[in-house]
Amino acid sequence: MQTRRLGRTDHQSSIAILGGAAFAADTSDESAVFLHEAIDAGINHLDIAPGYGLAERAVGPHIPALRDRLFVAGKTAETERDWARTRLRRTLDRLQVDYLDLYQAHGVTSLEVLDQRAEAFEVILEARDQGLTRFVGVTGHDLTAPRAHLEAVRRYDLDTVMFPVYPRVMADADYRADVEALLAECINRDVGVMAIKAVAWRPWGDRTPDLRTWYEPQRTPKGIEDGVRFALSTPSVDAFCTPSDKTTARLAIAAAERLEPLDATEWTALLSTDEAFIFPLVDHAVSAWG
Repeated sequence: MQTRRLGRTDHQSSIAILGGAAFAADTSDESAVFLHEAIDAGINHLDIAPGYGLAERAVGPHIPALRDRLFVAGKTAETERDWARTRLRRTLDRLQVDYLDLYQAHGVTSLEVLDQRAEAFEVILEARDQGLTRFVGVTGHDLTAPRAHLEAVRRYDLDTVMFPVYPRVMADADYRADVEALLAECINRDVGVMAIKAVAWRPWGDRTPDLRTWYEPQRTPKGIEDGVRFALSTPSVDAFCTPSDKTTARLAIAAAERLEPLDATEWTALLSTDEAFIFPLVDHAVSAWG
């Protein structure tokens, strides 16, 4: 699988990042199968969070043996300083590591949320100073996430950002303008850029989820491949995070393995306004885990 430099981290990240939410309902034995499949496919970057169900506990026993092959990225959604410190210690213990490669503020979706995370950002930056993480970043998926991330990059000394890039959302003029402003700042500061929701299609609406994603992903191999190619052909995007449904994730990984970037005309042709946004989360998110 191709790799790309993840900004000033200098990590040569696989263009597909293994999304840890895929392990949310797994036992340790169950997680081993997909984890090793991903590594065998060339993935060298794991993105995981305490909010992903059982994921940290499921994959943790496997991490020590893979530590020199995996860039391990964790997250915290806490707002209070003490809870953020507790979560970090718990993540390190569960993953059985002494440090993370990347620690991210999770779910920063608006300027209001960014302000609420001030204490957590103190802990995240402190963790970098203490050697508990090598790099720090911000993630979030909602229509206002790129605007919030732009302010976060300006306010804090961040190394990475992670936000949604898929055809429907990038067809929105306001969202795309916010993304372009964020990307310009990331280029200026050499901040690594990761995409999420690359294979998103539409909200579940009244349909009963039959895949383990909180939105309905693309259903066909062609649709999934188009989403992967679109995200990875968006200027300045270094990598994308695979979805939480393993069947869909396997198809996305396969698409990344045979990536052929889109030219500007092909990229524009995939922009679509045919479906509803999967955002905002409070209106559209549906749990597929019961």
